[in-house]
Amino acid sequence: MNENNKRLHDLGQSLWVDNITRAMLDDGTLEKYIADLSVTGLTSNPSIFEKAIGGGHDYDEQIAELAANDTNPESIFFELAIDDLRRAADLFKDTWTNTDGVDGFVSLEVSPLLADDTDGTISQATELHAKADRENLFIKIPGTEAGLPAIEEAIFQGVPVNVTLLFSREQYLAAADAYMKGVERRIDAGLNPAVNSVASLFISRWDAAVIDDVPAELRAKLGIAIGQRSYAAYRELIASDRAQRLANAGARNQRLLMASTGTKDPEASDVLYIEALAAPNTVNTMPEAALLAYADHGVTGDPIPPDGGDAETVLSAYADAGFDVDELAARLQTEGKDAFEKSWHDLIGTIKDQIPG
Repeated sequence: MNENNKRLHDLGQSLWVDNITRAMLDDGTLEKYIADLSVTGLTSNPSIFEKAIGGGHDYDEQIAELAANDTNPESIFFELAIDDLRRAADLFKDTWTNTDGVDGFVSLEVSPLLADDTDGTISQATELHAKADRENLFIKIPGTEAGLPAIEEAIFQGVPVNVTLLFSREQYLAAADAYMKGVERRIDAGLNPAVNSVASLFISRWDAAVIDDVPAELRAKLGIAIGQRSYAAYRELIASDRAQRLANAGARNQRLLMASTGTKDPEASDVLYIEALAAPNTVNTMPEAALLAYADHGVTGDPIPPDGGDAETVLSAYADAGFDVDELAARLQTEGKDAFEKSWHDLIGTIKDQIPG
């Protein structure tokens, strides 16, 4: 087993790979990552599937078979994705069992076209989770204004949720509140409160957004500071009276997940965010290249301090340099939502192109 990844895992952070392809499943790559690189989960999104489906011929035969009965490209996509994710979920089932359902998850995203549609999101989330029929499968719901009540309702209905498109402490706390409201409703209804969730905080897009304007001394520090600030809020929340009451009733903590941890700055280390955002009781979902880079030369140092370390000092320096972090967080979430919609249209277009006739 790779020692670099093992040290990070042993610190208490779950290592998930942010990728899935049918080739990874067929050739044993994912099994190798589990066995050798301490990988205990997997995330996916429409962009990942568009590259997988459009990048070769692994899905051609199944697309043709499905299209014989239903030529709706969205329906075809979810059949393809669920088949892949069931296989991946089964590979992680031992992890899920051995951690009593805390780890070992895969994730499937609702259509990004539903980001502003609460009822549509709830309906699709429950439908997809039932169709996939795997206990260790998260449904990804964006932490947008319309997504928050959908998260609460999905949790109440017993659907595990990976909250996506979070960019700030405040957005994370809003998602955590929605999760806890869903759990509290389950307790009031006499239902099992142990419904799992993670809250995915996007990191690298922060630095990518300011790279052309940031002073040299602040380059590649914003994403880390946001991650540290959010981690401090996470630690404070899970120690709160509210969280403790839920835990006493049998609920789980919604774990903070560091997402988008591949470095986009060509001048920065390719393991910058992974090294800086190591923290117990959290998740880091890494692009495949970042996972392999960390295995090769990553160094596991001290974890994030519970108070976030120097995050507020760094963020104050950004404010002094003219950056409005709150405004940027809102813009990044909107841009992220738009980017996901574009990826979805690209994905649907790719499938349409492959439907025979």
